Amino acid sequence: MPLSELASVGPFFALRTGDGVEDPAGYLSLAEQGEDAVRRRVEVVAERLGTGDRRVAASVAFQGIAGRLLSVALGAAVLTGRVPDLADVRLGWDPARTAPDDLWLPAPAALPGPGDPAALIREHIVDGTLAELHRTFRAAVPVSGKLLWGNAGSSLAGSLRVLHAWCLGQGRPGDAGRALALTRSLFEVPPLRGTGTLIARAPGGPAFVRSTCCLYYRVLPGGMCGDCVLRHAPRAVR
Repeated sequence: MPLSELASVGPFFALRTGDGVEDPAGYLSLAEQGEDAVRRRVEVVAERLGTGDRRVAASVAFQGIAGRLLSVALGAAVLTGRVPDLADVRLGWDPARTAPDDLWLPAPAALPGPGDPAALIREHIVDGTLAELHRTFRAAVPVSGKLLWGNAGSSLAGSLRVLHAWCLGQGRPGDAGRALALTRSLFEVPPLRGTGTLIARAPGGPAFVRSTCCLYYRVLPGGMCGDCVLRHAPRAVR
């Protein structure tokens, strides 16, 4: 399954690749993007959310791109057996575009060597591309680093739920099990460790209760995400 076909799992698994891209204007590699690009992205998200709170917009923007990176990595690892190289020097980003057209990988390639997929994702994506974005977002907008990693954990759990359900629906229980095992492994090590509690056996598939809040409730008073810590008792109370 080529990366371009991962979109069949869900929109967050979609990634534009070099094939069929006629107009790459506006894209720069993530490594070339800096605080100004993040601020532009935050402005775009703030306008769509209808909020003047830049911390909320930054939180939602970071969660969106984290979800894309982790979905593509998890989906490819489970369904193809290889982890794609999503290094910031290779992956193009246009902060003005909406998903899935905001990211562009001109020349898809897998990370070298068989290796442990969890270790590869951790080293090259979580501690690599995503950590660099984490630093840039925090430099551009005064938002909690713990909150942003909580968003990444929530995004990973969301990717798992979608992929797990898709695998079962396609009659691929073995892949569903591999997706769960790989996700569990990623949550065992910082910075994702402690971002929440992964519940493997829950109605409707794997569930997650995060330990931080993404601030989305500030946009829609009374509205909270399904995994929000504000709607769940702390683990010690449970």
